[in-house]
Amino acid sequence: MVKRIALVLTTVLMAALMAQPAVAQPSRARATAKVDLDARFKEVQGDAKLADDLYKVGRKVAAVCANCHGDGGNSTKPSIPNLAGQNPAYLLEQLRQFADGRRRNEFMEGMIRAMNSDEKIGMVLFYAAQEVTHKPATHAGAAAKGQDIFNKNCFRCHGNVGRGNDQIARIAGQQPDYLRLTLKRYRDGAEVRANSIMTPNTKHMTDADIEAVVAYVSSMP
Repeated sequence: MVKRIALVLTTVLMAALMAQPAVAQPSRARATAKVDLDARFKEVQGDAKLADDLYKVGRKVAAVCANCHGDGGNSTKPSIPNLAGQNPAYLLEQLRQFADGRRRNEFMEGMIRAMNSDEKIGMVLFYAAQEVTHKPATHAGAAAKGQDIFNKNCFRCHGNVGRGNDQIARIAGQQPDYLRLTLKRYRDGAEVRANSIMTPNTKHMTDADIEAVVAYVSSMP
């Protein structure tokens, strides 16, 4: 069933992108899957016109991604991550890892492999510019404990306000179920989500610790 849904959405994505008029593409040659993403992204960062062109391409791609990640990248499902406000270089690296199998999700792998380089870069530019919908904490006690854990450990990489950087994810305001699952995967060393930095930082966390961190981080603006 998952394969069938992935095939349908991948087909929709490809059809939607192919149907876009030529004016939506940059004036220079359109990037292909063989283009070095880092080099292309650096080029885009130094060219405001190209960045604007690809942003428009990314907005069209995001219209398909909205089926799971919500309009503007604010997911309506606690188990599916928000993409709004995510650091673009970090998000681009996640696309690359899905495409080459370092990060595993059959559905996402199929979707991303159907996109070319400019569509990937345009998508991350679009999502980076969107605002995360803030949701205040529903469990004040758990959030307070989570804040204490965050301030002792998590801030070193994710920053005091949970925004991360080019290499580190923004986690502030992230969906709770997604945060919970991700932390447990890191702690348990699941192959689907391995990370040399996160694994030692989570291996001693209890389920209660994880619940507290989730309560706090998901409520960060």
